[in-house]
Amino acid sequence: MSTVNRYAEKILRVNLSDKKISVKKVPFEVLRKFVGGAGVAVKILYEELPMGTDPLSPENKLVFGTGPLTGTFAPGSGFATLCFKSPLTGVWTDSRAGGEWGGALRKAGYDFLIIEGKAEKPSYIVINDDEVEIRSAEKLREKTISEKTKLIKEELNDDKFIVAAIGPAGENLVRFANVMVEGSRAFGRCGGGAVMGSKNLLAVVVKGTGQISIAKPEEFRKLCKELNQKVLSVTGSGGMSEHGTTGDIASNDELGDIPTKNWRSNSWGKGKALYDHFYNKNFVRAKPCYPGCVLRCGRLAKVDSGKWKTPVHEGNEYESLSAFTFFVLNEDMDAAVHADHLCNEYGLDTISTGAVIAFAMECYEAGILGKEDADGLDLRWGNADTMIELIKKITYRDGIGNILAEGVRCASQIIGKGSEKFAIHVKGLEGPAHDPRSGKALAVNYGVANRGMCHIHPLEGMAYDSLKNDFGLIPYGLPDPNTVDRWAEEGKGKAAKLLQDWGTVPDVAGFCKFFIYNGITPDDVANLLSALTGWEITGEEILKIGERVFTLQRMFNVREGIRKKDDMVPERVLKIPEFGKYSSVKECEVKNYDGMLKECYEARGWDENGVPKPEKLKELELG
Repeated sequence: MSTVNRYAEKILRVNLSDKKISVKKVPFEVLRKFVGGAGVAVKILYEELPMGTDPLSPENKLVFGTGPLTGTFAPGSGFATLCFKSPLTGVWTDSRAGGEWGGALRKAGYDFLIIEGKAEKPSYIVINDDEVEIRSAEKLREKTISEKTKLIKEELNDDKFIVAAIGPAGENLVRFANVMVEGSRAFGRCGGGAVMGSKNLLAVVVKGTGQISIAKPEEFRKLCKELNQKVLSVTGSGGMSEHGTTGDIASNDELGDIPTKNWRSNSWGKGKALYDHFYNKNFVRAKPCYPGCVLRCGRLAKVDSGKWKTPVHEGNEYESLSAFTFFVLNEDMDAAVHADHLCNEYGLDTISTGAVIAFAMECYEAGILGKEDADGLDLRWGNADTMIELIKKITYRDGIGNILAEGVRCASQIIGKGSEKFAIHVKGLEGPAHDPRSGKALAVNYGVANRGMCHIHPLEGMAYDSLKNDFGLIPYGLPDPNTVDRWAEEGKGKAAKLLQDWGTVPDVAGFCKFFIYNGITPDDVANLLSALTGWEITGEEILKIGERVFTLQRMFNVREGIRKKDDMVPERVLKIPEFGKYSSVKECEVKNYDGMLKECYEARGWDENGVPKPEKLKELELG
């Protein structure tokens, strides 16, 4: 057994073109300023990727990053990030996945893995402690995620390896293909699977037998125990095990927080019935993504019989099931569960898949697409058979699926005829299953978020003003949400800045974001990192690190041409819903988005066009 000294302090670099494998130490000053995960990764990519790099070229790089908490017994520590230039958006992205993959990488002796170049033939990487090799993946071609995972473990004759693989969607360069961990957890959104596919890389497999040492082990263990108890005091003794995130379907429908019929409404009124069916007919049990998680939000689900018969599988969280019900007006929850399973097997992002299907259905309704354009498919709203068939067509780029595999932005440019107004995205990333007409802070978060229209990167703004979660930020200047009207707009841009800084920290430190929704504060993370590393870190410094990382991600995007024009949110998302509970509630309309955006820019120290000012870069030690 080897010992990983708090940080391994090592970057493993694999060049697939010349098969060169090297290890380099991470400078201390980089770790101290950027900590880990998406923080160190953005510094690497900012320095190593030239402006204008084609995301699907050998020159793009994949950076798998862990944080100092990854793989420890800290709350939520089963997380790693995957960072790259996105083939869907053309800008910065970081994807995060739960499970044991990140911990295995750290215990193998590495904090970061950089993959560059392109393999001549289909390949996969095996990391077994300090033994690293590139193997042939010829027999894995076109196999599903579960098939690849099974074949790899059989070939290695060791179930202790943790497999991160792409499915047929990644091999076919679908621009929103995922990298799947152990068949169920996803480095999701923005097309990491396509980048791997473009490199002829089908999987990265890791086993680590080392240990992660702690600077102050007794203090660290005591803090971990106290913080887990704190989280359970917020969520209840079962954590999130009974309902997970899926249980929010009914309440968010009532709240006006679920985009419906391609964002033409924010509620449907069918959330309770849909969730009741899932809970009573599909749900099997909760499953944590890594041993020791007290929240246990994961869902095992199935469909016992009928045309959508589906084996027990993990997934079925709020976003995925909303995408295959509310987005497309599908009332058949069994079909939604089946769709989620197919996406996991093919390696497709569920949010973007549901969004492009909704886009296609609206194009059909508007007469822009006919059956002759859609391979004879009936694209009427709610057609579950068509939804399932389109998932397969997108995966294999068959017929209309070849266009939809490009994402809504590019698909609308190809189709034309006014379809652009049906393409709901920011910076090319399709919108998720939360609606800023439920809480206005979410609108500016969608606009400014570095990877595009994302709720969780860095943070769900409506959780603040609508759900009244203060995230432990009141001591740092966040107004008490209980004093804030969810539909008010003044002050939301300034609040979004602080929420974004804090929401970036889990991506840097290496822990699950759900823990900051359930009691973990900047001071708690500062105490954990201080006990782990031996450094003296404060909550204030934690937030400054979040701001530094968020700003460098923005600078990556600025270099690619991103400006204020790219921070605008689709008009439909800001308007009073066409139907549903909130169609007569005038207050839910976003009336002054420009004002919120300006306020956010000013709070961030950016100029009127969204470019960080030199004095802000100097303050953040970014040069």
